[in-house]
Amino acid sequence: MQSIIHLEQIRKSYFMGSQSIEVLRGISLDIFKNEYVALMGPSGSGKSTLMNILGCLDTPTGGTYVLNGKDVSKMTDDDLADVRNHEIGFVFQQFNLLPRLTAAENVALPLVYAGVSKKERMERALDSLKKVGLETRSHHKPNEMSGGQIQRVAIARALVNNPSILLADEPTGNLDSKTSVEVMEIFGQIQAAGNTVVLVTHEEDIAAYAKRVIRLRDGVIESDHPKAHELSAVHHNEL
Repeated sequence: MQSIIHLEQIRKSYFMGSQSIEVLRGISLDIFKNEYVALMGPSGSGKSTLMNILGCLDTPTGGTYVLNGKDVSKMTDDDLADVRNHEIGFVFQQFNLLPRLTAAENVALPLVYAGVSKKERMERALDSLKKVGLETRSHHKPNEMSGGQIQRVAIARALVNNPSILLADEPTGNLDSKTSVEVMEIFGQIQAAGNTVVLVTHEEDIAAYAKRVIRLRDGVIESDHPKAHELSAVHHNEL
């Protein structure tokens, strides 16, 4: 089975003056197509650094990162930007929508950078909004929508390029618990439709939606477990 993400002995150090601080100390893992993975760990565990490397926002100091068959660990910034645009959909805690644009225009933005025609951009944006149940709100601006709807627009924008992976960083951090459940159900539907979802969170109840949980501590993987038995227990307790 071909892994969509292959990490081999990934290291990352930062330099403060003459002092080197090692944040990731040899991370090796494989994530496969259509997996639903949560990355967890306390503050300072290295999970944000790992997410930035997975998202091609940062490069490792050492080791190999192969994303969808491409070795991205040695790429130039321009090549990394190209990979980000085509292979990765980002969903952040801060929704990062442009307030003057409608939902459809916000969703279509990545396609502008990809050089897609206006007609096709709108068609694909509406199709993406449909996936998150917001096709009827396509002409609304962010200030005319709830927090949960805004985050769903952000998810639709992340999906519009048909990325290899959807990378979500604390996607419910600014939402109340009821809205968080709605947003997490959307991620479940996206994964069920065949997408690979990697979720970064410090909340156990959010990680419980994933099928596999990888825990980091002090820059190494502390544990890596399938979540199926725990997930069924969570849902059983909710009933």
